[in-house]
Amino acid sequence: MSDSAGYFDDDSVIRRVLRERALGLSGPRALLMQAAHPLAVAGLLAHSDALEDPYVRLARTAKIMSLITFGSRAEADAATRRVRAMHRAVRGRLPEAVGRYPAGAPYRADDPELLMWILYSLVDSAIVVYRAYVGRLSAADRAALWEDYKVVGRLFGLRRGQMPATLADLEQYGREMLSGDRLFVGDWARRRAREIVLEPPVRPIARPLVETVNFITVALLPDEIRAQYGFSPLPPATVRKALVGAGAAYVRRGVLPVLPAHIREVPAARQAA
Repeated sequence: MSDSAGYFDDDSVIRRVLRERALGLSGPRALLMQAAHPLAVAGLLAHSDALEDPYVRLARTAKIMSLITFGSRAEADAATRRVRAMHRAVRGRLPEAVGRYPAGAPYRADDPELLMWILYSLVDSAIVVYRAYVGRLSAADRAALWEDYKVVGRLFGLRRGQMPATLADLEQYGREMLSGDRLFVGDWARRRAREIVLEPPVRPIARPLVETVNFITVALLPDEIRAQYGFSPLPPATVRKALVGAGAAYVRRGVLPVLPAHIREVPAARQAA
């Protein structure tokens, strides 16, 4: 296959999912999940502008994912090669203890454990947001989507054996991470992620929209991570699910079906069609 062809085609589930503009809602959720890993904070976030200007990181991540999903192999290879080079240059030690990790614990941005958590946050957030706001993803769809994301993982430096083999293995990985002690939202991550992701400086006229996105972001976080961030109490689970579900159903059934493609889909998807 030539470099002008892409890693994926229009039959790929990853294209079906990431072509939707609604998936922009998955970015803040994924970033908050990433920041819940102390070594990811030190190795991948604190060494960049990610938590100083998270919207720069979100835009950069979206651009790279767009190149991988809708661009040519040559474009995807070039972009991910640069990212891997940046990761190789980032190494250090934790300045203070965070959760299970003692002060002085080494970290490196190309650590497969960190890269796998980043990859999981992306695919899990994509699945959660797509199912809530766009449409159904069967178990077969989710399994195919994970196969697509394993291609993404390899481009970022993960080997096949460093990623869960099947969808069931991926889901088990997520349960183990969320119930174990490898995730711990430290004071720095709690303060910076909360105030920047959820309290951006915007004009008053945009505040209602920001508050809506914030509610969605917090409501869709895994319960374990939401609690560690110490977000203000949400309505009871049944009420929260009803509120988010009603809004999602309205978007899914009443808005998306009537939107023209140039509004509903990201530009890269239309260009690749």
